[in-house]
Amino acid sequence: MSIYNTPNSNRTTISIYGKRNAGKSSILNAIVGQEVSIVSPFKGTTTDPVKKAMELNPVGPVLFIDTAGIDDEGELGHLRAQKSLDTARRTNIALHVMDGENIDEESFLDMELMFKKYNIPYILVINKIDLLSKEQIDDISKKFPEAVLISTVSNESIEKLKTVIIEKIQDTEEDFPIVGDLIPYGGKVVLVIPIDKEAPKGRLILPQVQILRDCLDNGIKSYVVRDIELKSALEDLNDINLVITDSQIFKKVDKIVPKNIPLTSFSILFAKHKGDLKDFVHGTNSIKSLKDGANILIAENCTHNTSHEDIGRVKIPTLLQKKTGKNFNFDFKTGYNFNEDLSKYSLVIHCGGCMVNRKEIESRIKICKENNVPMTNYGILLAYLNGILDRCIEIFA
Repeated sequence: MSIYNTPNSNRTTISIYGKRNAGKSSILNAIVGQEVSIVSPFKGTTTDPVKKAMELNPVGPVLFIDTAGIDDEGELGHLRAQKSLDTARRTNIALHVMDGENIDEESFLDMELMFKKYNIPYILVINKIDLLSKEQIDDISKKFPEAVLISTVSNESIEKLKTVIIEKIQDTEEDFPIVGDLIPYGGKVVLVIPIDKEAPKGRLILPQVQILRDCLDNGIKSYVVRDIELKSALEDLNDINLVITDSQIFKKVDKIVPKNIPLTSFSILFAKHKGDLKDFVHGTNSIKSLKDGANILIAENCTHNTSHEDIGRVKIPTLLQKKTGKNFNFDFKTGYNFNEDLSKYSLVIHCGGCMVNRKEIESRIKICKENNVPMTNYGILLAYLNGILDRCIEIFA
């Protein structure tokens, strides 16, 4: 995995907010040194969030999101503005841009409340200072001493803004290992990867690649096998620290792996890496009390064609109803389509979240708590349905 194809879920997300025509798109273009966003003198040029992945030295891979104006008007405009604000759930650092000729303190204070709600560190940027007198600049500097004053026309202080962004990332950056905090240096991990109709031809899926990389980064010896070779592989190896399997073959792998060897899944590891393992485990406690006909939301971050073997839309609903002996109503949401109002649901079942960052999953957990709706994830639920949840989370104790 090179720096050029680091998945967006592993990048620090920096979102740019502000009113229409404040210069948000011009700032993105100035930072990345490319004409990424369309710039015009007309308000509302940016209609949908524009993403640009880049390498920001020395902090590494980042993802910039240029959003539509938060003051967009009309029915369609309000939808655009809401879509811009929805990006806050996955934002690590925010830039709030104000036009130096049109300082709107009330709008900034409203955005500040949103940043606090989602615990987002932010940078206030005042643009278009090339149009201001020295006295106006001095007044703005006194009123907003933390602001970075720039001009995208003359490129004044663009490098300073980059420096402030880098410092802000370094102040807030947390590097959460996937398995590196569970297994000692030199330990042995066996990855069980089935090759079936759901496996992309010629490549591994993202969680498998990321866990392999995490093992390499932490000096953990990795052995990759299919489920059909697992038994002979275990006979070849000694002192195995952990077996990691695809959740869909939990039952089969549980029978093969001796009870003295810890077992878990890719999805459970991502539950710990991206969210809160305790919250997800707690979510399974609600299954026994689910009523017949209850509404259940299944949330997936990636979009893909479904088949008769699809884990989220076929296997989990089938197993859950078989386990409980009840019929449920299932809704499915993909991508970033996750509503703040979950009042109609009795349970949320989330995918592993490999396609989004930790901030997005944490925000979704918060939304569920605010709605008093329990939440679990694919791997933990499948372990529960197969009666091996205690074994699969023992390694985390």
